Amino acid sequence: MFSARRRLRTVSLGAAAVPEGLRVYCVGDVHGRADLLARVLAAIAEDTRGHGGEVALVTLGDYVDRGPDSAQVLEMLAAGPLPGAAFHPLIGNHEVMLLSALMGSGDAMAWLTNGGDATLASYGIDWRNLAPERGFPELPDVLRRHMPQGHVDFLRRCALTHVVGDYLFVHAGIRPGVPLAQQRPEDLVGIRRPFLNAAEVYEKVVVHGHTIVAAPEVCRNRIGIDTGAFASDVLSCLCLEGRGYRFLTS
Repeated sequence: MFSARRRLRTVSLGAAAVPEGLRVYCVGDVHGRADLLARVLAAIAEDTRGHGGEVALVTLGDYVDRGPDSAQVLEMLAAGPLPGAAFHPLIGNHEVMLLSALMGSGDAMAWLTNGGDATLASYGIDWRNLAPERGFPELPDVLRRHMPQGHVDFLRRCALTHVVGDYLFVHAGIRPGVPLAQQRPEDLVGIRRPFLNAAEVYEKVVVHGHTIVAAPEVCRNRIGIDTGAFASDVLSCLCLEGRGYRFLTS
């Protein structure tokens, strides 16, 4: 995932940059809001008009659950959401729970009570018909029958991290004090307080979602862009170019 380094070059946000000629758009947690994703993608497409350089799109995971249109969100992303842009989709903890349900592992009830019921409904599945009193034994087979293979393939190709210039993109964050090459997947998709409360400057400025904020949160070592789209109607997108940054929203 990362290459080991003997000496770590730390950066502050003021010095962080992406390669010259590249514009990076990073979209926060969608959570089943296909309507907001469509608006943000349209805003990005409009924003790129006249841009002569390369464009990259990073999505931070948590595409499914809670909102009403998880299946439609996956269809949009699996089809290639932004023509002409390099696309780097990352995995979030909710995709991990969905993939676990597909494999018959993990805690199905924990997933369903954390928004998985909405994902099932988006595929026309009523979880109450899946014998919850017996631990949902039919859930994996029912999911496989209802989910298009293209959606499953998309989920399985989502990466844990993506690096561009002085920025690390990840769903939840990183464990402070641990080199990037040694970060655990469960922290990358699930960490909160130790990462959010840390003041240290990392090898890269970390761009993340996972923890809801009222507005994009810019700190010296991280940028958080999960603005709770499923409930707030606000899906945020960070735009990085050179040493500058700005935001687009739904």
